[in-house]
Amino acid sequence: MGLRLRLGAFHLSTAVLYGSLSFFISVLHNVFLLYYVDTFVSVYKIDKLSFWIGETIFLIWNSLNDPLFGWLSDHVFLNTKQSSTDISTPEVVLKRLKALSNNGPLFALSFLAFWVAWAHPGLQFLICLCLYDSFLTLVDLNHNALLADLAVSAKERTSLNFHCSLFSALGSLSVFASYTVWNKEDFFYFRIFCVILAAISALGFTLSTWLLRQRFKLVSSATLDQDSILKELYVDEPSASPEKRVTLAVYLKQLSKQRNFLWFVCMNLLQVFHCHFNSNFFPLFLEHLLSDRISLSTGSFLLGISYIAPHLNNMYFLSLCQKYGVYSVVRCLFLLKLFLSVVMLLAGPDQIYLLCIFIASNRVFTEGTCKLLNLVVTDLVDEDFVLHRRKQAASALLFGMVALVTKPGQTFAPLIGTWLLCAYTGYDIFQRDTINDISTEPHLEAGRVPSATLRQGCFYLLVFIPITCAVLQLFAWSHFTLRGKHLLAVKSHRQAQPLSSPTQDVKTI
Repeated sequence: MGLRLRLGAFHLSTAVLYGSLSFFISVLHNVFLLYYVDTFVSVYKIDKLSFWIGETIFLIWNSLNDPLFGWLSDHVFLNTKQSSTDISTPEVVLKRLKALSNNGPLFALSFLAFWVAWAHPGLQFLICLCLYDSFLTLVDLNHNALLADLAVSAKERTSLNFHCSLFSALGSLSVFASYTVWNKEDFFYFRIFCVILAAISALGFTLSTWLLRQRFKLVSSATLDQDSILKELYVDEPSASPEKRVTLAVYLKQLSKQRNFLWFVCMNLLQVFHCHFNSNFFPLFLEHLLSDRISLSTGSFLLGISYIAPHLNNMYFLSLCQKYGVYSVVRCLFLLKLFLSVVMLLAGPDQIYLLCIFIASNRVFTEGTCKLLNLVVTDLVDEDFVLHRRKQAASALLFGMVALVTKPGQTFAPLIGTWLLCAYTGYDIFQRDTINDISTEPHLEAGRVPSATLRQGCFYLLVFIPITCAVLQLFAWSHFTLRGKHLLAVKSHRQAQPLSSPTQDVKTI
């Protein structure tokens, strides 16, 4: 489907409008990630028990809502034959855009619920987290699904992803602007700032989705006219047996037999783990490896660049994807991660400039790889569509199933990382009072752990985690066969699908 359809006086490509939705997500989500814990701990004074109960329930809901919302969105597409009127691709796109236009403003409103105390801190924490994540999931699923629905060719999908990275980088600037108004003692200006961000996001979702819906309504009406003509040329093949309806259990069984899906989620689980490990331990590495060797401004720069550089870097990676294919680029990034980690291990923790470059590049390349993997999921959507002869590609559902399997990596990252650090150094970060920065158990106090031991432990954690992840990911990725001629065959088959059911033949005229 072309990416440069036009509407009236608006000369914005579909890729620009689609990419702008990433801006309206990231402009809120980056601020949320940076401040929501500090707000509840330092401002609302939530107790530790309520905090961990809320986080535990949130982790369960966060894992389950992706496949749940994906199933509710796409289960109608799973049957290979339906008695009702066929659903065309433009109609599927309109369905996704309607969901985005409804849930985008609600996502912005749920963001605002964090910054005003309106209930007991523990209750507000739980409600806000689950509500925010629900609308974020609905927005993310439909936005990612559109990547598979708007285009089939790798070139057009890469263009869509390129614009997402560009607008996500612009959205990340909200983090830098937030520093000027963040004040735990006086929340007024920060609240005003959040209201402005939410208003921009809500209006942006409404306008962008309206423009896209108007555009695809024209395409949908043209498709309906064409379908009415084609139906006169199609006759149903006799069916030997009534069709078996595809239930969730049947779909899961089908998915479990797709080897490429299984190898991909194994690799992606490690990638999610590594991404969140970098996010969780970035401040710790700065504190114990670099704090006494670099200036405060340099540390702030490394932290800030880690937010925006992955999006900018991803635009270059996407240009490589167009030339060499996603599989080859991702494989090279794994090899690069392994090479840099081994070099850093051999150089040791005293090479400060090399250490700064490695800490920053490790996060940038890892986050950049995560953003490329959406393109691989869209290829898996195509393969699932072809293998099971779907009426329509169940894009949101497949994205949801990938999230179900890989999101536990978010939980494993801090658990495994802190366990390894404690096993080597005796320092347990979870036993520290985060407000007063004092130890609650004297034998685990950071001051009592030899600084050289703690520094060496952080360094080994920094280099051995990416080495291990890279080796396992290269092994899993080598078994992924949805590339080259196989991928071209899948895409050709999907692009060649007729507008009506694939189980119908054209009459000889």
